[in-house]
Amino acid sequence: MPVEHPGLIFGPVRSGRLGASLGLDLLSAKICSFDCLYCEVGATRALTTKRKPYVPADKLLGELAYWLFHDHPEFEVVTLGGMGEPTLNSDMGRIIEGVRELVPGVPVAVLTNSSLVADPQVRAELCQADILLPSMDALVPVEFNAVNRPAEGVSMVDIRRGLLQLRKEFTGRMYLEVLVLAGVNDSEENLERLAAFCAELAPDRVDVTTMTRPGAYPQALPAPPATLERFRQRLCPLTACPAEVPEKARHFAPGLDNSTVDGLQTMNMRVLDSLARRPQTVSGLASALGLPEEPLRNLLDELLRRGLVKATELQGDIFYFCGRN
Repeated sequence: MPVEHPGLIFGPVRSGRLGASLGLDLLSAKICSFDCLYCEVGATRALTTKRKPYVPADKLLGELAYWLFHDHPEFEVVTLGGMGEPTLNSDMGRIIEGVRELVPGVPVAVLTNSSLVADPQVRAELCQADILLPSMDALVPVEFNAVNRPAEGVSMVDIRRGLLQLRKEFTGRMYLEVLVLAGVNDSEENLERLAAFCAELAPDRVDVTTMTRPGAYPQALPAPPATLERFRQRLCPLTACPAEVPEKARHFAPGLDNSTVDGLQTMNMRVLDSLARRPQTVSGLASALGLPEEPLRNLLDELLRRGLVKATELQGDIFYFCGRN
């Protein structure tokens, strides 16, 4: 009998920074403190800074235990993220503790837009993780508001101070991400301020990126290669260094045989789970899930025919998605 892939557990997906990352969705809906122009999950449905157990720790950890009990692909890191901003979940600290009990020795990573790091309680919970991946896209107020579209009460200045304080308190690895959009946050002033901030923050690495999938709003356009190179030369001279995951942290289990009915149904669930969280091309999805492209392409054609996924074109590439606005 096939094992259904729990809705709050997705992946593992291949990450250049983390390796094979098993994702945990701490929101289960598009609930966020930002409504970023570029968000690949779609427009924010609930714009808020209120913390509460949107997905209770017991529910999430129960689904993780269920997933781990059955045959599953290998993974190297457990990453807290999902449809919205994970630090909004007031059970985040309990979830990190529970993950450590269920998969001892596996690093725990947290993706965050940094909006709540001024809160000492949020920083204390983040400090329980092994790897933090915060974002800082702009330090020019007009550009920050334009690209991130924050909830009322979110302060760019507080985020800056909170990240600097978090860096002092956190003993793990910190990978800062800066996402640049053409004509929005690509000014020389923003680059100068980010450079000064990165010099003070001294993260383990800085990653400068741009949109590679369709964003939430049509005015979000990818930054051209020359702009990315300009930002990278200033901010991340070591950005090509891969994140190292200790060999002992890798969690192995029997792989899925996609030639069986159970394997195909499980692959179906993994694909739908992944596409519900971000649009992806065939090659990108194949790389993320470690699946061969041809059967994956056939599966996507079938899912398109059944109306379970949709497709859109961006700069000549076809992206598949589901569950977006």
